[in-house]
Amino acid sequence: MSNQNFSLTWSVTEEDSGSLLREFLSKCDISKRALTDIKFKGGYIRLNGEEVTVRERIETGDTVTVIFPPEQASEGLLPEPIPLNVRYEDEFVLVVAKPPFMNTIPSREHPNGSLANGLAGYYRKTGVQATIHIVTRLDRDTSGLVLIAKHRHIHHLLSEQQKSGQVKRRYQAIAEGIVEGPVGEIVAPIGRKSTSIIEREVREDGRHACTLFKVLAHTESHTFLDLELQTGRTHQIRVHMAHIGHPLAGDDLYGGNRRGIPRQALHCFELKFLHPFTKKMMLFQEELPEDMSRLLDGSKEWDS
Repeated sequence: MSNQNFSLTWSVTEEDSGSLLREFLSKCDISKRALTDIKFKGGYIRLNGEEVTVRERIETGDTVTVIFPPEQASEGLLPEPIPLNVRYEDEFVLVVAKPPFMNTIPSREHPNGSLANGLAGYYRKTGVQATIHIVTRLDRDTSGLVLIAKHRHIHHLLSEQQKSGQVKRRYQAIAEGIVEGPVGEIVAPIGRKSTSIIEREVREDGRHACTLFKVLAHTESHTFLDLELQTGRTHQIRVHMAHIGHPLAGDDLYGGNRRGIPRQALHCFELKFLHPFTKKMMLFQEELPEDMSRLLDGSKEWDS
């Protein structure tokens, strides 16, 4: 996807022969809103190379191409030449490994140096005409894999996957103390703490939240965990681990000790999703970062 408008192309099979183009595009997950944007904001639809309306009928072997309206670069987002750890890229999606101490998007405290700033710089360098569409965000101090859509329509499709639980992330974390295993489930509602705009807590009037965990290993003072979110609440893993008396190492916001690591020991090591166009299941894994490995290696005793 260079400076040209983003487009998608399909071949009509016998199953859809005789259908209205509108019906076919609906089956291809082109929403009514997208069709409205195409009609009024500079996009168009081609059938066998000829521009048509959605009232056209299609036949077996026809080629349907949707050319979406041009996207503008994100206003107010400064493109920066930040090196990106790209793990996968095609014309639809990007998978990037975010280091710790980097915001996913700019904040008041950190207006520059975010992953979004780096993506804007990368897009400018590589000629991608798109707004920044980050599908899966991570906290500033959390490391690991992040999924980015390279077009508004792809973002919409992946957001729908998220709602239905098809975008899956697994985390590795180091918790303080000895967490009993081998597996466990934490079900406790999470809401905003009344005295903070940042901090969350377990509270009766909070939103339902469920975290699954597996104990990977014990050291003399910590537990190495594999965790999977069944819900996506802000700070969910951090809040749930603190709730059961085992805050993450380094997570001083929720009671963790920064001795040994200067940030919460949390890493998104696995990302799994259905590719929105090829329909292929995509799976990526990222090794544990050095600071978390060092914290584990520095412990004297193991019980794995």
